[in-house]
Amino acid sequence: MSTAMNFGSKTFKPRAPDKGSFPLDHFGECKLFKEKFMKCLRGNGYDNSLCRQQSKEYLECRMERQLMAKEPLEKLGFKDLVDTPPQTSKDPKP
Repeated sequence: MSTAMNFGSKTFKPRAPDKGSFPLDHFGECKLFKEKFMKCLRGNGYDNSLCRQQSKEYLECRMERQLMAKEPLEKLGFKDLVDTPPQTSKDPKP
């Protein structure tokens, strides 16, 4: 005697992640940045707020090497770490 379960009444519909998927770093292009970030986390009791600079650098590496979609750093929560362009003065200094 064989029993079978009927799953026909419910269907599973996969949904893409909000930010989309991104490829793994198979070639280790950003490995050094990842290791710096992980070392910082371990050294700071896994408090990621103390490792934001390393996190920013890792994400920049991934974006530069097309391992994730390019996003403005401000949108990723790094507004306070973004270099602001120097202000140009209209009056030349003597």
